[in-house]
Amino acid sequence: MAGPFLTMLDLAGVAVFAAAGALAASRRQLDIVSFLFMAAVTGLGGGTLRDLLLGATPIFWISDGRPLALCAAVAVIVYLFAHKLESRYRALLWADAIGLAAYAIVGSGKALATGAGFAPAILLGVVSATFGGIIRDVLTGEKSVLLRREVYVTAALLGAGVFVLADFAGLSRPLAATAGFLAGFGLRAGALAFGWALPVYRPRPPADPGP
Repeated sequence: MAGPFLTMLDLAGVAVFAAAGALAASRRQLDIVSFLFMAAVTGLGGGTLRDLLLGATPIFWISDGRPLALCAAVAVIVYLFAHKLESRYRALLWADAIGLAAYAIVGSGKALATGAGFAPAILLGVVSATFGGIIRDVLTGEKSVLLRREVYVTAALLGAGVFVLADFAGLSRPLAATAGFLAGFGLRAGALAFGWALPVYRPRPPADPGP
């Protein structure tokens, strides 16, 4: 079972991802029901896939009513006050960055709790952190976060990797989670602020086969 620290981080990740989903709904000028739906899909999507892959039943938001209630509350707040934000798209990206870093840790932590090894725990952290944002972008017709040049998946990979490595090294769970969160969020924040990106593939002419 996940400890209280990871449970708190899980709820925090749900809240900020729900905010990102509701902000996406505001950009499309949708109704309140759509706000609720987008907040829930974005806030719960990554955790739902995580639990399905781990075979954890019932899924976390079915056994615990807090995540769903949190998504609904966040959706209503964003619906009422999103117009006060100077740039809702920038707010969406920063909320997503916080959720990405938090959920990378939660996904890896829940994988470790089931006895998963080093690589599977990191991979599950990455999947948990990115899936909700992917669903949100597909439903709202936004350019997918995966197709943006700035570092995204790599930030989740770094956060999950630092957390799992620190956990295997014997660091306490809260300290390991904090280190992983700061690493993942720091990289994503740098990408948003400074446009950090990995080198991309560029087509090259084929090698001359010679005579």
